Amino acid sequence: MVHMKLWIHSVSCPSRVNEYYRRHNERVTTDQGSQPVPEHTAGPHSAEVTAAEIARLAGVGRAAVSNWRRRHADFPKPVGGTETSPSFALPEIERWLRTQGKLAEVPLRERVWQQLTAHPAGAVAALVHAGTALLVVRDRPTDWLELAPLSDDALAGRLPAVLGQVLTARFGPAHPPAADATTAADAPLLRAAAELAAELGARQAFEFLLGRHLDANPRQYTLTPAGPAALMAALAGPARTVLDPACGTGTLLRAAAPPGPAPALHGQDSSPELAALTALRLALHGDAAVRTACGDSLRADAFPALTADAVLCHPPFNERNWGHDELAYDPRWEYGLPARTESELAWVQHALARLRDGGTAVLLMPPAAAARRSGRRIRADLLRRGALRAVIALPAGAAPPYGIPLHLWVLRRPAPAAPAAPELLLVDTAGLGADGRDKTSWTTLHETVLAAWTAFDRTGTAAEDPGTSRAVPVIDLLDDDVDLTPARHLPPPAATGLAELAEVRDRLDRTLDLAARLAPPAAVPAAPGETDPVRRTATTLGELARAGALVLATAGSAAEPVHTRAGDVVVPLTGATAMARVVDEAAAGEVLARGLQLLRPDPAAIDPWFLAGFLRGTANNRQASSYASTASRLDVRRLQLPRLPLADQQRYGERFRALAAFEDALRLAGRLGDQLVQGLYDGLTDGTVTAG
Repeated sequence: MVHMKLWIHSVSCPSRVNEYYRRHNERVTTDQGSQPVPEHTAGPHSAEVTAAEIARLAGVGRAAVSNWRRRHADFPKPVGGTETSPSFALPEIERWLRTQGKLAEVPLRERVWQQLTAHPAGAVAALVHAGTALLVVRDRPTDWLELAPLSDDALAGRLPAVLGQVLTARFGPAHPPAADATTAADAPLLRAAAELAAELGARQAFEFLLGRHLDANPRQYTLTPAGPAALMAALAGPARTVLDPACGTGTLLRAAAPPGPAPALHGQDSSPELAALTALRLALHGDAAVRTACGDSLRADAFPALTADAVLCHPPFNERNWGHDELAYDPRWEYGLPARTESELAWVQHALARLRDGGTAVLLMPPAAAARRSGRRIRADLLRRGALRAVIALPAGAAPPYGIPLHLWVLRRPAPAAPAAPELLLVDTAGLGADGRDKTSWTTLHETVLAAWTAFDRTGTAAEDPGTSRAVPVIDLLDDDVDLTPARHLPPPAATGLAELAEVRDRLDRTLDLAARLAPPAAVPAAPGETDPVRRTATTLGELARAGALVLATAGSAAEPVHTRAGDVVVPLTGATAMARVVDEAAAGEVLARGLQLLRPDPAAIDPWFLAGFLRGTANNRQASSYASTASRLDVRRLQLPRLPLADQQRYGERFRALAAFEDALRLAGRLGDQLVQGLYDGLTDGTVTAG
């Protein structure tokens, strides 16, 4: 499993997959119609859960689980773990919670996730096992229908032969040894993954499990968000052969394989687990021919003879130990040996070396790579020979590390004897960004960048867009620094005119007047002896969700995008305070961004403004938050809501709605004030506004 070099030749079988889903659902319906669905029973290969995971299943705090263990003699006994952190059999916990009325049913997704995380070989190995089983479900559904009813031991005995056939058909003889490693301990997970495939589809099931794993381990992986990945693939253009030499989880290669004729996708990563996951992800995604390899692309290139149409890469940044000494005479350094501090320029030249003549490479680069003096000679040679065609500055927060505005470098391998391009396209999209990684308008940014690049790529030049893009003569860049930072070569946008400043001032006056009118009245204390209704009884959002009064949805790893509706409540899962907002008609239909939780209350049971308001309570947030070393994470199911009649909820909701309007007015006034101040600074310094 760890030395994964795959070559996939496949044709999808949608009719057979649909037949599997139909037969599976008919079987489940028949079983449910004839007799109750049996509860999960604990066996030698049952998944195990910790006290924290039990708390999440029941929508309570860990203290409640500890209390149940002390007070209830029939609470399941630990089956593993340690004395201070015991683990329990998931089927026994499910049965006990259901008997106590604390659990209606463990959602299928949650059950599969619990089994994956409890796998004795670890979550990553379990993901690989689940992915190979999902390939069987996708490519050989009838075989899986014959295997699924078998006992764990029988399934483990017969699955390797079928799995070996599927992997050989998809990956060739050098398929991963996952088939030989299947044991009875894998059987419950594989069955559960197949159930999830019947509900979501094989590809979507794997995407969900992979997404949950990435969300649960954010520090272990450097991910390329979907927005930059799609832009990079669009800049590279249509390609039959694509390489990502630092493929990670395969996001860039997946973006390069849209519906249509299947390209050949090549990926390499130093992590054997990521190379394996990428291969399975791409195999489940479509019909592309895929070859992945494990190893350091700079030191141990797995594709030395490849001539790709396109290379997409998000390389590791600022690596000193990239192989400077042992690779000093490597033939890939056509533009000069990169300095020890210029690992990114080594990746640039590796990408160029793997392109066919005229092929395009797009790399996500740190901004320092455009200006460091140690790299100026290589940058100069890239310009002189026409290999570097564009440098595009993205807004801060577009991709990790989120604190700096990363660059996209667009390169093209020069054809022999072809004249060097006389100009370089520079694009700065900083003005299209916003505070926070989820607020960048990728539609606008995508359109702006592609419009400039398409015109430049077609004619070799482009009309200037002040402050955004410009085709700069190469000769003007070949100075002592060869600084390619776009903002340093673009003229500033047209200064804000006096009329615009006057309009901003008028809007600020109106907004300040509105904020004054919306200012909340003085707080009224409770009368002596009066009982505040919010202090009577409370329930958790987890209990409301199980009762059907509330629907919870999370973005990022779901099979299909989640679209908002008017009346939904959206809250971020990280941060010191749950800054909940109610979705209005204007925002309805937007796709829920990653890292956000959507709450969809039943309007006959819960007022959305009442719900959003109580999510903002400091004490409520404190008891529902857990803390990592640098950030807090909100467990929405543990948030509490008072049990009040709908009429009382609506009275609170009106107060919360008024507070939200006041807050919006204050924020708008702050933005307008900043805009007015900056406009006056700019006007005074460029002479459009006089000091008098």
